[in-house]
Amino acid sequence: MLLVKIGLVYFSNTDVTGKLMTAMATELGRFPCEVVEHRVEAQEIVEGRFVPGELFSRLHTCQAIIFGSPTYMGGVAAQFKAFADATSDFWAEQRWAGMLAAGVTSGTGLNGDQASTLTYLQLLASQHGMLWIGLDTPYNHTPDGMNRLGCQLGVTAQSNDGRVHESDMASAKYLAARVYRHAAAYNSLSMPDDVE
Repeated sequence: MLLVKIGLVYFSNTDVTGKLMTAMATELGRFPCEVVEHRVEAQEIVEGRFVPGELFSRLHTCQAIIFGSPTYMGGVAAQFKAFADATSDFWAEQRWAGMLAAGVTSGTGLNGDQASTLTYLQLLASQHGMLWIGLDTPYNHTPDGMNRLGCQLGVTAQSNDGRVHESDMASAKYLAARVYRHAAAYNSLSMPDDVE
């Protein structure tokens, strides 16, 4: 069986997004999967610019990347945006083209415009030529209440006390497994020699 490599890149302040991403990493650990997990930290941002170190070279070898950020004022956190802006250094080369992508966000409101953050993450992925994987579970339609906030773009979570709702956690684990399955299937396909 081919080993799949999946990146998890996120920023978290209250650790709600962090807990969701950690749950995803744990879920991915059930599969033959190498996880490149990176939490964006303040010291990596120098004069407003994210300094990636070896991160980008590690992400370049992934089959999928899951992005995560809390929703602040209708969009991604500034710390995550600094990471996203730094990816423009290789955007023209389309180094991530053909990779799979997915997204996770959280907020304090039941709506809180979290979908706008996922839309931004999807747009970031599209600019890099990545293929987006959303949720395929209808709103609150499973016994464990996955996708309780009804967003098909990715995982949205709501918390105003730092605790993560069990349904949001289940949605994160489900999306991680879904990304793995698609990445494994995608990775096993070989491109015919006559196709460029």
